[in-house]
Amino acid sequence: MKHKPTRSIQLIVPPLVVAGLLLSAWQLTVWVLHVKPYLLPGPTSVLAAMGRGWWELLIAALLTARCAVVGFLICLVAGTTLGLLFAHFPFLRRGLYPYAVFFQTVPIIAVAPLVINWLGPGFTSIVAVVVIVGLFPVMAAVVEGVLSVDYSLRELFRVCQADRWQVLWKLELPAVIPFLVTGARTSSGLCVIGAIVGEFFAGHSTRAHGLGYIIPQRIQWLKTDEAFAAVFVAVGLGLLMFMAVSAARNGPLRRYCRS
Repeated sequence: MKHKPTRSIQLIVPPLVVAGLLLSAWQLTVWVLHVKPYLLPGPTSVLAAMGRGWWELLIAALLTARCAVVGFLICLVAGTTLGLLFAHFPFLRRGLYPYAVFFQTVPIIAVAPLVINWLGPGFTSIVAVVVIVGLFPVMAAVVEGVLSVDYSLRELFRVCQADRWQVLWKLELPAVIPFLVTGARTSSGLCVIGAIVGEFFAGHSTRAHGLGYIIPQRIQWLKTDEAFAAVFVAVGLGLLMFMAVSAARNGPLRRYCRS
């Protein structure tokens, strides 16, 4: 118990020090070089913009978070299901997994307009973009987790005459959880990116606007400080989702994630 505060300080202080140094260098650069605000506003200007438009940023962040969270949950369910299917059926894995890898390499900025053109602008198309971005890390992690189960343990379950469901629930799923958490941590950040990209293309046709709409709009209006404020809020949203998955890893799933 005595070491926990020290460990927390060691984890928190270095990033805060680096952030302070970077922000100070940023502010000094703007002051010394007299950079135009529409090109690069200083941190103080960005903070002032966040204070002026906090309500609009909050609403936009909630809309973006809704798309990101719904898409992330779909990624967890669909990615786990597909991963288990690919792991248990080698024919499916050999036939479809390469296409999943290929699909993941396609830039989302090229796919998003097609998805929105097919599904129409709005919540559904943005969630679809989020799923396209965030599905593969979860699916790949589950496949790797199932295939990593020790052969001797499988033999032990076979000797004990365990059926397929018992092997799945008592052997494979506990082994998959650490891999799934790692994939979910990657997917959580990608889901925020997918929501931003989806709103960038579909946001102008929706009644309420998320962060992905505000950022390019403010840049077009030469209100770069407000665009930076929206970017910082988007970064904070990504960190919150990452921290939520990490909290599950360090909390109820801790016994499965010792590695």
